[in-house]
Amino acid sequence: MYAEQAFVVFLLGLSASVERLVLIGRLDPQPEPWHFPLPESTQYEPLPYYRRLSNPLNVVIVLGRSAVLFWRALSDVDTVWLFGPNPLAVMFTVLAKMRRRRVVLGVRQDYVSYVRNRHPERLLLRLVAYGLEGAFRVLGRSCAVIVVGPKLAEHYKHARRLSSVSIALVGEDDLIPDASSAASSDGRETVVLSVGRLDNEKNPLLLADVLGLLDDGEGDWRLVVCGEGPLAQPLHDRIIAGGVAEHAELRGFVPVGPALQAVYRNSDLFLHASLTEGVPQVLFEAFAAGLPVVATDVGAVAETVGEAALLVPPGDPGAAAAALRRLAADAPLRNAMIAAGLEIARAHTREAQCRRAVQFMEEAA
Repeated sequence: MYAEQAFVVFLLGLSASVERLVLIGRLDPQPEPWHFPLPESTQYEPLPYYRRLSNPLNVVIVLGRSAVLFWRALSDVDTVWLFGPNPLAVMFTVLAKMRRRRVVLGVRQDYVSYVRNRHPERLLLRLVAYGLEGAFRVLGRSCAVIVVGPKLAEHYKHARRLSSVSIALVGEDDLIPDASSAASSDGRETVVLSVGRLDNEKNPLLLADVLGLLDDGEGDWRLVVCGEGPLAQPLHDRIIAGGVAEHAELRGFVPVGPALQAVYRNSDLFLHASLTEGVPQVLFEAFAAGLPVVATDVGAVAETVGEAALLVPPGDPGAAAAALRRLAADAPLRNAMIAAGLEIARAHTREAQCRRAVQFMEEAA
């Protein structure tokens, strides 16, 4: 069994702190080249598959059967951690309360902003998103809630009990020993790395614009992009149109682990370009490798990075290029940010965040 999202890697880390972990989620009927394997020891309860939430008919069709399967799964669990807002999470919360199970809600990002950026032309979907967000906040008044980052914590400040965590894939063994071992390409060019899914909300087309601005200035620059998604071809086309193809590498998906660590540690700077986020785990990966970061000031990024990154407005390639040039030219600033980032990474490893989440659930119970 393989999962589509790296988030499952974090969830599997909970197994070290609980008696038994059961994952409940959609089972795709068609084999797909997903990248994240589930250990054979993982108990997995499949739900009916729907292609996407943006097609309401898909969801309506599977609601009844999903309810029955979830009800059965509740027979053998103590606590349910439900991630949303989405229609199934709202329904499952009600069912779990009917079965008198402990319910913890999970919120990873600003749902309304996510829908607005992903489907800017669909007003009805935005209205639905507002409704689901409101329903989740109402349910949170009688549930414990775990959010990603302090900005989302503001949205759920009326929850019965509230905790803010960071979703980190970096393990304790992934950290460099100290700032003297920081990432470096050791080459003629300054290598700027970007890692993430190539989707609308991640704003990957901005990367081509930033590279074009850097190429017009002083110094030699190279952009390395790791990730896949629907905007992979448009990004490639924009790089070609900008005349900077010889300075760009689109490497597609690189698996979490030694291969991705090697990419981080052979780069000079990291660029995060998203339009909306909770707390992006790629920042912790960059910090763990000793990689100085330029990031967009969205979601909980500012509260998370503190002095460990230079923040720029989302959608502003000029500001991002200027910040990258500043970092490349200022060695004392780079060194200070590397040290600050490494401290943040040590405090936000996967093991530490999973222990924190489970402890919160136990206390909330």
